[in-house]
Amino acid sequence: MRRCLLKGCEERFHPRQARQRYCSERCREAARKWSRWKAQDRYRETAAGQQKRNDQSRRYRERIKSRKPPEPEAVNEAARVITNNFFRGLLRPARLLREIRASATKSLATLLLAGVPARHGARLGAGAALAAGARLNPDILIHRLRWPYIQPV
Repeated sequence: MRRCLLKGCEERFHPRQARQRYCSERCREAARKWSRWKAQDRYRETAAGQQKRNDQSRRYRERIKSRKPPEPEAVNEAARVITNNFFRGLLRPARLLREIRASATKSLATLLLAGVPARHGARLGAGAALAAGARLNPDILIHRLRWPYIQPV
């Protein structure tokens, strides 16, 4: 029994040949890939490798400078314009706004904090004013789009 020499694998296996170092084809490919990377790393540390890399970088920078700027693409569609009546379908009818105006005497905090209980440790009547005064119907503020019902003839 031998251990696979690939770092991270190190499984025990029965070698089929005397010089077999890795347990599987996958480990052998990973070791070959690492070996090529390490050789390239060692070469780039030499003066010749650094010179070659610098030349590659210089040629790349020259290619980038010589590129033409991309042409702006022509848009075939007409520009979309939002008209004044665009949001008209989402507005509330005036008869429903009367109910909101009637409750305008309530403070903004009362409307917003209607369902929030008083904080633990607050004095006894802290949440009572908000709870008693705020009778808010959320359907007044939220407009749900309803499609008309078409009756079959």
